[in-house]
Amino acid sequence: MSELLQLKFIQHALLACLFGGGALSIIGVFVTLMDIPFLGISMSHSAFLGAIVGLLFGFDPLLGAIVACALSGILIGPIADRANSSSNIILAILFTATMGLAFLLLAFIPGPKSEALNLIWGSILTISRKEIWLLAIIFFLTLALIISFFKELSAVLFDREVAASSGIPDNIFYYSIIFFAGLIISGSLNIVGGMLIFTLLVNPASAAYQITYKLKIMFFLSASFGIISCLAGLIFSYLFNVPTGAVIVLASSCIFLLAFMLSPKRRIAKSL
Repeated sequence: MSELLQLKFIQHALLACLFGGGALSIIGVFVTLMDIPFLGISMSHSAFLGAIVGLLFGFDPLLGAIVACALSGILIGPIADRANSSSNIILAILFTATMGLAFLLLAFIPGPKSEALNLIWGSILTISRKEIWLLAIIFFLTLALIISFFKELSAVLFDREVAASSGIPDNIFYYSIIFFAGLIISGSLNIVGGMLIFTLLVNPASAAYQITYKLKIMFFLSASFGIISCLAGLIFSYLFNVPTGAVIVLASSCIFLLAFMLSPKRRIAKSL
């Protein structure tokens, strides 16, 4: 085991589990409580489109993914508010539009398309040092945002209108959550891939919600479940030569199922 931990790609993968799995699961609490599960799959396809544009025009695909997600994060909230429509509707439209455009542009990329397709399925064992630094920066920025504005974010999660009437700039915080979600998703594509990344946004947070109503505990549990899921996927994929992303998804699903079965909320509901 000690020899295994000395391998650079294993070290990078472990750090990706810590920073990527933790950050996705933390922002997943917002996604779950705000009832916008479509955010993950919509943003991941925006990132996929940005990466393809990068490959097509000869610049870093990761940069393209980040820019595309950042632009999507900036636009989704205001468009949903001005269109007087649910964020999920705007996200669904974004998902279909970016997916169609991404696969259209994919046809114009010369030569092998494996680098682009890796973003769909993920490859945590090939994650680079640059991506690790990006995940670490985003992870600590997310923690700083939550710690600094915990009361305001809690109010926005409870009710945007009530938060606004209390003098809290609810739009700024709401849009910031979506923006940070986009950054985290774009930086985490190599962990499970664009097709499966929404599970790390939803499953750990949903499992935590089965256990507690307290927001601070929910953040901690969600991050823990996300990291455990990633580590389980990494270990099992290495031992049994199976796809890492798929095992991560199954691990997070099992954690949710276990939390649901043992949920103190269900026991309380049954006793009433």
